[in-house]
Amino acid sequence: QVQLVESGGGLAQTGGSLRLSCTASGRTFSDYAMAWFRQGSEKEREFVAAISASGQSTFYADSVKGRFTISRDNAKSTVNLQMDALKREDTDIYYCATGASRVVVTYGSAEHWGQGTQVTVSS
Repeated sequence: QVQLVESGGGLAQTGGSLRLSCTASGRTFSDYAMAWFRQGSEKEREFVAAISASGQSTFYADSVKGRFTISRDNAKSTVNLQMDALKREDTDIYYCATGASRVVVTYGSAEHWGQGTQVTVSS
């Protein structure tokens, strides 16, 4: 059974940084793409970033491009999200996800989700 556990959320100031991590277990981590999504109250869950199984391809939502960086360590079965230049609108619960693809994870293709970690950005 695939399990995803996020960590690293918390409180940051506008313009600051946070780093999220997600550790996976239950299958061969390096065979599958990973992604981060986020969801706030009364909002739909939205795509943030994804990374291919090899780590060679990355994808970002326009709202975070240039500020967030997704990376993975296949030896540690971990995917990270470095969040810089944070804005108040980045305040959300962030979820790690994976599916069956080696290339990318979309909301429709995600099969496994973590429990989420809260990120709060204040001015």
